[in-house]
Order: sequence, then structure tokens, then C-alpha cells
Amino acid sequence: MSGAAVPAPAFVALTTAGCDLARSLAAGFAGAEVHGLAGRTEDAERTFDETGEHLGELFRAGRPIVGLCAAGILIRALAPLLGDKRAEPPVVALAEDGSAVVPLLGGHRGANDLARALAERLGVAAAVTTAGDRRFGLALDEPPAGWRLENPQHYKAFVADLLSGCEFRLADGADWPDWLRDAALPCSAAGTLAIRATHEAVEGSARVLVYHPLCLAVGVGCERGCPPEELIALVRDTLAGHGLAAGAVAALVSLDLKADEPAVHAAAAALDAPARFFAAPALAAEEPRLATPSELVRREVGVAGVAESAALAAAGPHGSLLVPKTKSRRATCAVALAPGPLDPAAI
Repeated sequence: MSGAAVPAPAFVALTTAGCDLARSLAAGFAGAEVHGLAGRTEDAERTFDETGEHLGELFRAGRPIVGLCAAGILIRALAPLLGDKRAEPPVVALAEDGSAVVPLLGGHRGANDLARALAERLGVAAAVTTAGDRRFGLALDEPPAGWRLENPQHYKAFVADLLSGCEFRLADGADWPDWLRDAALPCSAAGTLAIRATHEAVEGSARVLVYHPLCLAVGVGCERGCPPEELIALVRDTLAGHGLAAGAVAALVSLDLKADEPAVHAAAAALDAPARFFAAPALAAEEPRLATPSELVRREVGVAGVAESAALAAAGPHGSLLVPKTKSRRATCAVALAPGPLDPAAI
């Protein structure tokens, strides 16, 4: 499945036939479970007595749902719970004979991809109805892994203009990301709409969608017991002071000695980015690339710099130091730029 990762689906079956199909399909999804209506299904991993109540519990918990039942059952059970479409989990209706697969909710949060994956296994076509997917072959509000839409609140108006015949251009003459180049989008140098792909902090609008590649690594160091608010302020001020987008940060990184430091984890949470940590030898290898090596830091932690070294190590051998070490009273921060989106799980 493309885009942001979602939890494994719960296959909810109401009959023996539905339960049999659910078990065969769930085997293809790591962590998936089969939930069956008590008294009507056999060998389900979980059973329930009241269908609407169980569906509601799964939905409120953010669990993707594949309902092997009529779409109307899912609609009636979940309609009272609908609110922010950007927060709802994927919900897919699947005919218990496998003849139809319909993404009902959360189309751009994984339901469309889930429906397509199920349909491919069943040898049928997924009934994807979201307009952008059907017309352009991608969902502009669900960029692929490694990218983030900065202004999702403007997506609906932007796509409505595209669907009505407006063309778009890529702002600033930047190179096209592959995922946009391969889409069937109506583009023109004279387009009245624009897409910006940048790691810089820029504002979007109903006529300009801004996408950030997750290509920035923010390296930090701090004294033991540094106040979280100090490190958070330093990181935010450093990014803002250099015109860099917080939405382009792939990870906040440091030395493994700081792995239990609350301030580091608080700063990562403030950026909505994972915290990652390197052992000293990995940071020592970056010393030739440091802008401000420090013998004092070497004496204290064994490497000539923490913030710059960690940022460079995360950005990789082809990355570059974008912002040298910046200091507050008890903390340091540096930013490195990778040549493309980073995978935090690989750092």
C-alpha cells in the first residue's frame, strides 16, 4: 500500500461464507485479524455479539475495516461517528462472494489502496470513486512515502479547479518528483494553478499546493536535564531562521548517549518526526565534514561534534550541512540536507 502506513485491517464477517473468504484474504496482510459474528461464524480470531457496536469500536480505535457484508450495514453503523475525513480510518465493503470491493471511507488514507489490493487477489475491479484517483491516477492529498502535503486544507478546492479544466504548473522551475511526472495531470507552463515541491518554508493556498520532501535531518545535542522547551525553541528558531520547513524534517537525530533525554524526545514530538540515535563511531566518521569541530565536546562525549555529526550521518554520504551548529544556553542544533527523501526507519 502506498502513502502513510496504516494498521493491519480487521476483516469483519457476519456469515460462515464471509468468514471463509476473510481468512483466505487476511493471510495476505501482516497482522490482519478475522472478526466473526458469534453464533454465525466459525474459527474467527475474535467474535462479537452486536455488529454495529463492534464496528464502532474498531472505527473509533482507528482500525482499518474490511466488512464482508452489505455496504449499507457499514454505512448505518458508522455514519453517526463521521467527523474529520482526514482522521477517519479506511473502511472497505467486500461482497462475501468476492464479486465487489468498494472503498467507503478513508479513500485517501489507505482505503483505495486496500481495495485495489483485495480486488487484485480476487480478480475483480475495485470500485474506486474518488474523483482525483479516477481522473489523474493518484490522490494529491496522499503523496507517497517520503513526501508531505503542507496545506491539506486547500486540497479540495485545488482539485475541484483541476477537475473543472484548469491546468497547473510546477512552481519555481523545480525538477518534477517522479510521482508527479508519472501522473496524468493537466500541466502547462501557463497554468493558473501551481504545485511547489520544496524543503523551504513557503505558504500554500487554494491555488498552490506545497509538498515537502522529507529530506532534512535535524541534529541536536544538549546537556543532561536540558529543559524540553529550550531545545524545542532552538530547533524551531533554527528552522525558521533559515527558511526551512518543519514539514520537511525526516528525523531528529543525536548521539545514543542522549537516547533517554526527555528534551530530545519532546523536540522530536514537536516536529512530528521520529527520534533516531547514532553510536559514537558513526558520528566520529563525520568529523572531516564538520563546520565547527570542538575539542571540548570530544573530551565530554568522545566525538568532535554531536549536532552536526548526527545530522550529516542521517543525511548520508551525499548529504550536505545546511545549517552549522547553532547554540542556546544548554543545547545545540544543526541541519543537514539529503539529496532526496529519507526513510527514518533506515536511519
